[in-house]
Amino acid sequence: MSNNLNPKTDPGQPVVYQIRVEGHLGCQWTDWFSGLTITLHDSGDTLISGPIDQAALHGLLKKVRDLGMPLVSVNRVETDRADASAVKQSGPIQ
Repeated sequence: MSNNLNPKTDPGQPVVYQIRVEGHLGCQWTDWFSGLTITLHDSGDTLISGPIDQAALHGLLKKVRDLGMPLVSVNRVETDRADASAVKQSGPIQ
């Protein structure tokens, strides 16, 4: 029996995640989520997305908790390595 939960996944490598929270983040919070894309949706939700490793994902969820915003969902986006690096270099937070 192997100790590997998922041998395809390296927990130290960034994976693209989308974290949806209820409510809109004000522009004063963009520095707090640097390196990630923040998208405000007409539904009233905010989508925070980008390539992050497991440790950073847990830190990001802690920030969402500290803001007191209800967490709607956390989704892993299936991409290949080329797509992940393209997202990482996509530019500033919107």
